[in-house]
Amino acid sequence: MTDRPQHSLFEDAQGIAFGTAMCGFGVHLLTAAGLVTGQTAGLAVLISYATGWAFGPVFFVVNLPFYWLALRRMGVAFTVKTFLAVGLLALVTTALPLLITFDRLEPLTTALIFGAITGPGLLALFRHGASLGGIGILALYLQDKTGLRAGWVQLGFDALLFAAALLLLPPLLVLYSLAGAVVLNVVIAVNHRRDRYVAT
Repeated sequence: MTDRPQHSLFEDAQGIAFGTAMCGFGVHLLTAAGLVTGQTAGLAVLISYATGWAFGPVFFVVNLPFYWLALRRMGVAFTVKTFLAVGLLALVTTALPLLITFDRLEPLTTALIFGAITGPGLLALFRHGASLGGIGILALYLQDKTGLRAGWVQLGFDALLFAAALLLLPPLLVLYSLAGAVVLNVVIAVNHRRDRYVAT
């Protein structure tokens, strides 16, 4: 099997910028509608709802413990790119509420749109050797080592987080949020395929 060509620095930069922008807008939609998602982003959202702290700084701090695993298991380049992506997402999600507001967001529609735009954003990050940290790092590691799809791994962790979300949010909003997470993870599971296209 021939080696795949590596992305250039510019290609990585635009891929990470695109991915964080898409994910950042998705999170902005999600939190504006009072919804939740899974993985470390979902944990940060729940902490934000419970404390009133801004999502961006909470997300950045929640990810800090996972960089050790990223460095040991995924390498320096992946860790640096992921650190930059997480930092950019924290900045984007802090800035967007000051730039874009919504008069009305129907929760189920918002959840589905969140999944549809965040999935491609995460794919862009994955294909340029980055992630948004946390459970995403563990999911990518398990996929590389065992072949278990990253999307399905993340969906399992999401189930635990959504159970916790029932303690803070109305059940119907959690159900809508779950629908968005399913869309997101199906997009990743179907499209993040090493036997089709995964570049570094």
